[in-house]
Amino acid sequence: MKRILIEYEKCDGCKNCSAACMQAHRKDTGTIYDLDLTNPENESRNRILKDAKGQYRPLFCRHCDDPECVKSCMSGALYKDPETGHVLYDQTRCGSCFMCVMNCPFGVLKPDTLTKSKVIKCDFCADAGGEPSCVKSCPKKAIHVEEV
Repeated sequence: MKRILIEYEKCDGCKNCSAACMQAHRKDTGTIYDLDLTNPENESRNRILKDAKGQYRPLFCRHCDDPECVKSCMSGALYKDPETGHVLYDQTRCGSCFMCVMNCPFGVLKPDTLTKSKVIKCDFCADAGGEPSCVKSCPKKAIHVEEV
Protein backbone atom coordinates (compact mmCIF):
# COMPACT_ATOMS: atom_id res chain seq x y z
CA MET A 1 0.00 0.00 0.00
CA LYS A 2 1.12 3.51 -0.81
CA ARG A 3 1.52 6.21 1.80
CA ILE A 4 2.50 9.86 1.81
CA LEU A 5 5.78 10.27 3.66
CA ILE A 6 7.32 13.56 4.76
CA GLU A 7 10.93 14.58 5.26
CA TYR A 8 10.37 17.44 7.69
CA GLU A 9 13.91 18.78 7.43
CA LYS A 10 13.35 19.57 3.73
CA CYS A 11 10.13 21.55 4.24
CA ASP A 12 10.52 25.33 3.96
CA GLY A 13 6.87 26.14 4.70
CA CYS A 14 6.02 27.34 1.16
CA LYS A 15 2.50 25.82 1.40
CA ASN A 16 2.50 24.73 -2.25
CA CYS A 17 1.10 21.41 -0.99
CA SER A 18 -1.86 23.14 0.66
CA ALA A 19 -2.62 25.27 -2.41
CA ALA A 20 -2.38 22.20 -4.67
CA CYS A 21 -4.76 20.32 -2.36
CA MET A 22 -7.22 23.21 -2.48
CA GLN A 23 -7.01 23.32 -6.26
CA ALA A 24 -7.49 19.55 -6.58
CA HIS A 25 -10.65 19.59 -4.47
CA ARG A 26 -12.28 22.85 -5.55
CA LYS A 27 -15.85 22.61 -6.73
CA ASP A 28 -15.66 25.20 -9.50
CA THR A 29 -13.39 25.02 -12.50
CA GLY A 30 -10.37 27.18 -12.92
CA THR A 31 -6.65 27.27 -12.49
CA ILE A 32 -4.41 27.63 -9.48
CA TYR A 33 -4.00 31.30 -10.47
CA ASP A 34 -7.64 32.16 -9.82
CA LEU A 35 -8.04 29.97 -6.73
CA ASP A 36 -9.58 31.96 -3.87
CA LEU A 37 -7.46 31.01 -0.86
CA THR A 38 -9.85 32.77 1.51
CA ASN A 39 -12.97 30.87 0.35
CA PRO A 40 -13.86 28.27 3.01
CA GLU A 41 -15.24 26.03 0.26
CA ASN A 42 -11.65 25.63 -0.95
CA GLU A 43 -10.36 24.17 2.30
CA SER A 44 -7.05 22.30 2.30
CA ARG A 45 -6.92 18.75 3.64
CA ASN A 46 -3.41 19.29 5.00
CA ARG A 47 -1.66 22.08 6.83
CA ILE A 48 1.80 23.32 7.67
CA LEU A 49 2.56 24.10 11.31
CA LYS A 50 5.64 25.62 12.87
CA ASP A 51 7.09 23.98 15.98
CA ALA A 52 8.70 25.71 18.98
CA LYS A 53 12.11 25.62 17.25
CA GLY A 54 10.77 27.33 14.12
CA GLN A 55 10.85 24.14 12.05
CA TYR A 56 7.98 23.58 9.62
CA ARG A 57 5.86 20.47 10.18
CA PRO A 58 3.57 19.40 7.35
CA LEU A 59 0.51 17.70 8.82
CA PHE A 60 -1.12 15.05 6.63
CA CYS A 61 -3.42 12.09 7.20
CA ARG A 62 -1.20 9.07 7.76
CA HIS A 63 -3.82 6.53 6.66
CA CYS A 64 -2.86 4.53 9.75
CA ASP A 65 -2.70 0.74 9.84
CA ASP A 66 -5.04 0.68 12.84
CA PRO A 67 -6.83 4.07 12.55
CA GLU A 68 -8.37 5.48 15.71
CA CYS A 69 -10.63 7.70 13.59
CA VAL A 70 -12.21 4.64 11.94
CA LYS A 71 -12.59 2.82 15.26
CA SER A 72 -14.35 5.82 16.80
CA CYS A 73 -16.67 6.52 13.85
CA MET A 74 -20.10 5.34 14.98
CA SER A 75 -21.82 5.86 11.63
CA GLY A 76 -19.30 4.06 9.44
CA ALA A 77 -18.53 7.23 7.48
CA LEU A 78 -14.80 6.58 7.92
CA TYR A 79 -13.51 3.25 6.72
CA LYS A 80 -10.30 1.65 5.61
CA ASP A 81 -10.17 0.55 1.98
CA PRO A 82 -8.87 -3.04 2.03
CA GLU A 83 -7.25 -2.71 -1.41
CA THR A 84 -5.38 0.59 -1.04
CA GLY A 85 -5.10 0.75 2.75
CA HIS A 86 -6.30 4.37 2.67
CA VAL A 87 -8.73 5.74 5.21
CA LEU A 88 -11.71 7.06 3.25
CA TYR A 89 -14.66 9.24 4.19
CA ASP A 90 -18.28 8.93 3.06
CA GLN A 91 -19.89 12.29 3.80
CA THR A 92 -23.40 10.90 3.24
CA ARG A 93 -23.01 8.59 6.25
CA CYS A 94 -21.43 11.16 8.58
CA GLY A 95 -23.40 12.06 11.71
CA SER A 96 -21.21 15.10 12.47
CA CYS A 97 -20.33 13.82 15.93
CA PHE A 98 -16.60 14.49 15.28
CA MET A 99 -15.46 11.59 17.44
CA CYS A 100 -12.91 10.96 14.67
CA VAL A 101 -11.54 14.47 15.09
CA MET A 102 -11.18 13.96 18.83
CA ASN A 103 -9.55 10.55 18.45
CA CYS A 104 -7.00 11.22 15.70
CA PRO A 105 -3.68 10.98 17.57
CA PHE A 106 -2.03 13.33 15.07
CA GLY A 107 -4.68 16.08 15.05
CA VAL A 108 -5.15 15.83 11.29
CA LEU A 109 -8.92 15.59 10.90
CA LYS A 110 -11.00 18.72 11.34
CA PRO A 111 -14.59 19.90 10.87
CA ASP A 112 -15.12 21.94 7.71
CA THR A 113 -15.00 25.68 8.32
CA LEU A 114 -18.11 26.58 6.35
CA THR A 115 -20.86 24.30 7.71
CA LYS A 116 -19.22 22.43 10.61
CA SER A 117 -21.13 19.37 9.38
CA LYS A 118 -18.48 17.27 7.65
CA VAL A 119 -14.93 16.14 8.18
CA ILE A 120 -12.03 17.45 6.12
CA LYS A 121 -9.37 14.79 5.53
CA CYS A 122 -6.95 13.62 2.89
CA ASP A 123 -8.42 11.29 0.30
CA PHE A 124 -5.06 10.66 -1.44
CA CYS A 125 -6.51 12.59 -4.41
CA ALA A 126 -8.63 9.55 -5.22
CA ASP A 127 -10.49 11.30 -8.05
CA ALA A 128 -7.28 12.42 -9.74
CA GLY A 129 -5.70 8.99 -9.99
CA GLY A 130 -1.97 8.61 -9.70
CA GLU A 131 0.14 10.74 -7.42
CA PRO A 132 -1.55 13.13 -4.95
CA SER A 133 -1.45 16.83 -5.83
CA CYS A 134 0.50 17.77 -2.71
CA VAL A 135 3.31 15.42 -3.69
CA LYS A 136 3.48 16.70 -7.26
CA SER A 137 3.59 20.33 -6.10
CA CYS A 138 6.39 20.15 -3.51
CA PRO A 139 9.44 21.96 -4.95
CA LYS A 140 11.74 20.60 -2.23
CA LYS A 141 10.54 16.98 -2.66
CA ALA A 142 9.84 16.91 1.08
CA ILE A 143 6.61 15.01 0.42
CA HIS A 144 6.68 11.75 -1.48
CA VAL A 145 4.72 8.55 -1.94
CA GLU A 146 6.23 5.20 -1.01
CA GLU A 147 5.05 1.64 -1.00
CA VAL A 148 5.03 0.45 2.62
